[in-house]
Amino acid sequence: MASDRVRVLHDRRVPGSRANIDHLAVTRTGIYVIDAKRYAGHPRLKVQGGLLRPRTEKLFVGNRDCTKLVDSILKQRTVVTEAIGGGVPVHGVMCFIEADWPLIGGAFTTRGVSVMWPKKMYPGA
Repeated sequence: MASDRVRVLHDRRVPGSRANIDHLAVTRTGIYVIDAKRYAGHPRLKVQGGLLRPRTEKLFVGNRDCTKLVDSILKQRTVVTEAIGGGVPVHGVMCFIEADWPLIGGAFTTRGVSVMWPKKMYPGA
């Protein structure tokens, strides 16, 4: 993925914690905080509530509730935004490797985090 247009940093520790950021891609359009997971199953977004109850979005891969992964990438995005001092867009991306993606469509966004597979994120992958 690295080229003259994209610089990629891998496995960066979050200061003051044991957490890490899997990948950071620095591009002309901003910085992409990428969390890669090797999960089997069909990724999907389950939306509940709306009119009478508060709307909630839950990320599932197969039967596994992966909503906490979205919370984690949002925290990582905040850490990066604070570290660079703003002025550059910071995007969150969940990349599920070996998941069962449909032939048409499939990628989606939840709470500002893009959820996709490697070739969708970067066609040359």
